[in-house]
Amino acid sequence: MKSGSDIDTSQVEGNASPEVKHTLLGALQLMRLSHVSRSTGKPFRGFETEFASRLQLTEASILSKIEEPEKFEGRVVVQVIVDEEMLNIDQNMHGGCSAMMIDICSSMPIYVLGASTSGYGVFGVSQSLNIVYHSPALSGDKLRIVSTTLTVGSRVLSSRCEIWNVTRHRLVASAVHIKMVPSEPKASESAKL
Repeated sequence: MKSGSDIDTSQVEGNASPEVKHTLLGALQLMRLSHVSRSTGKPFRGFETEFASRLQLTEASILSKIEEPEKFEGRVVVQVIVDEEMLNIDQNMHGGCSAMMIDICSSMPIYVLGASTSGYGVFGVSQSLNIVYHSPALSGDKLRIVSTTLTVGSRVLSSRCEIWNVTRHRLVASAVHIKMVPSEPKASESAKL
């Protein structure tokens, strides 16, 4: 495993700063690590670790919005090859696998925009993830996951994501992801259920 200082950002295209690219690559690297199970005390990789290990960040950019040129949007592109472990019983990429990749990838442009424009980037926590599945992806297919910001406010963050099948030239899934910046817990309050 590479240390944080050994992360190579030169293969990531786009106009985001090397520091922003480094943070994105570092987040993917952190997701790839094995963790220790709280219940058994044994190391395990888990499904996020398995999916994240396949994702290749290829672009991180800040662009002017086409509809409103005075506003900016974050854009991140990730590529992945579908393999057998990502398939459902019908030999198509499982919808849960798509959802995990969308969750991870659609959070990235939110960080890119915030870090690049205000110096403070957040990934946020999910409130809503709405996905439309358009066509299947098969083992060996190369996918291009394109995520862009919709809005980045002080509390609510949103992005859109499209999974494109490069091999078959079709849209696999599209999504809108609503996230929020969680408030800090107050020291005097105990957890309420």
